[in-house]
Amino acid sequence: MELFGRTVKKLRFSMSAFLINASVKIGLASVLPLLALTCAFAQRIPMRNNIIVSSSPPAAVTLERFIANQEHDGRTSVEIIEIEASLPELNKNGRLRAIRRTFSGHHPEYRVLEISGDSMVKDELIIRYLHADERTAELGNASTAITPADYKFRYVGAVQLHDDSAYVFRIIPHKKRKGLINGVLWIDGDTGLPVRLTGYLVKNPSIFLKRVNLTRENVLRDGIVEARITHLLIDTRLVGSARLVVIERPTPDLGAESPVP
Repeated sequence: MELFGRTVKKLRFSMSAFLINASVKIGLASVLPLLALTCAFAQRIPMRNNIIVSSSPPAAVTLERFIANQEHDGRTSVEIIEIEASLPELNKNGRLRAIRRTFSGHHPEYRVLEISGDSMVKDELIIRYLHADERTAELGNASTAITPADYKFRYVGAVQLHDDSAYVFRIIPHKKRKGLINGVLWIDGDTGLPVRLTGYLVKNPSIFLKRVNLTRENVLRDGIVEARITHLLIDTRLVGSARLVVIERPTPDLGAESPVP
């Protein structure tokens, strides 16, 4: 009887792992290419004449810069990445701290500094996030850029962030297509860099998923992204929610043997 109980428990664990595997893999594969576009560095971009925005002239210029910035690779060669992941309904947690180096060909490599927590969370959330991140780096920006080709931009207004101004736009996809987001985009008025992106995928990539929500905030200093903070909530139909908080800090001067901050 005790052996039967252990077998049933093992089967339930295996089934949970399988369902989390399928749900999270699909969710991450859908949302990460979009997030990769919100980390470009400031560029001096000339105006183009093919975008019409119902907004004030400064907001229109800012949106133009944001769209043009996506043509450039925003990753720095070396970054510190920290991931906190959890499956709240199963009371499971995990954590990773690593150095990510992106070399020619845009293929990231990781040096793990610390990894801890439940094995299911580490394998099915954290490691899958890193694998999806690798695939995202290989895609390039053009295929998933937030541009007027796929989105309507509705100007909401200007807000003051500390000493800087930002312009807020509702972004609404023209069509319900996989990988597109319905949400709100805040853009820094000086650089055209995204300050905050929040929303949800308009089309669920799998019947296993109810909803995929995301929020990304960029911490700017002197026109440079000092840190990126991403919150992902993948709400599944079978195993509850999966949560990830990812903090990325560009550290371009960190060498192979340099001390880690």
